[in-house]
Amino acid sequence: MSMRPKTKWIAIGVLALVVIGAGTGMALTAASDDDEPLSGSTLDKAVAAALAETGGGTVTETERGDDGTAYSVEVRLDDGEQVEVNLDENFEVVGQDADDDGPGDDGANDD
Repeated sequence: MSMRPKTKWIAIGVLALVVIGAGTGMALTAASDDDEPLSGSTLDKAVAAALAETGGGTVTETERGDDGTAYSVEVRLDDGEQVEVNLDENFEVVGQDADDDGPGDDGANDD
C-alpha cells in the first residue's frame, strides 16, 4: 500500500522539522558551555547574592557552571582584591575563593 502524494509530502515535511529541531537543540546545548555569561533575572539574582556575601564591590564577570557550581560571580572588592563567589541553583552561596585571575582569564596560560 503506497502513500498518496499529499500524505507523502506531509510526512517528508514533518521529518524535516524533526531533523531541524534536533539540530537546533544540539547547537543550543553546544553553545551553553561553562563560560556563558549570565543575563536577565538570573544575572540580577546572582549579582545580588554575591554582593550580599562580599558586603559590596564591583562585579567584573559572571558565568554559568564554573567548578561544579550553578553560577559564578567575580567581584572586585573595595581594597582591590578579586574574589569568586560560587552559587547553587537557588542562588545560595556554596563557596568563595580568592581569584587572582583577571576578568575573562581562564588561567590556561598559568605556569
